[in-house]
Amino acid sequence: MPRTQQDRSSSTKAALMTAARELFAERGYQAVPADEIVRAAGVTRGALYHHYSDKQGLFRAVVEEIERELTVEVQQAFGESPDLMSGMLNATQVFLTACMRDEVRQISLTDAPAVLGWAVWREIEAEYGLGLLVGMLEKAVEDGVIEPQPVRTLAQLSLSAVMEAARMIADAEDPERVGAEVQQVLGGWFASLLRNSPA
Repeated sequence: MPRTQQDRSSSTKAALMTAARELFAERGYQAVPADEIVRAAGVTRGALYHHYSDKQGLFRAVVEEIERELTVEVQQAFGESPDLMSGMLNATQVFLTACMRDEVRQISLTDAPAVLGWAVWREIEAEYGLGLLVGMLEKAVEDGVIEPQPVRTLAQLSLSAVMEAARMIADAEDPERVGAEVQQVLGGWFASLLRNSPA
């Protein structure tokens, strides 16, 4: 059957996303001209402008795609854990481990704040990460695992801590060592929120 216009549009967008994601991860946003992306995708420059307005619009779409994928991984780690607190710790570990991947370090943690601006980058992180944290912490309070407290404030502070940890990993010469250190510190902090945590 002949492809519909919607099929062609979806195929073009997917080709642009795939090409851009690979190139941005390999060399960084500034080193990749728009013409190279459209050549790698096998489409016209007009297609880029039609679907994403410009290179920055395409970059934002790539960032959001990565964030959606990370959110699924984190949710899965949380859901497969035997209890809520281990779920929070496992989810954090999965996220911070993902931050050691070259494409996450380069695209999400290094280029995104600079290219999109700090405020927009934080909006994207909050859109995907904050709701997830709020849900985890609300469940923890409901189950009596942690003391009742303003959950959204705790979630925002927790997200800030986790994202700072992610930035530390991205900037580190030895990301595995720094990743292990921040996981240890964050794990201790989360454990200290427990009702029966030792003083």
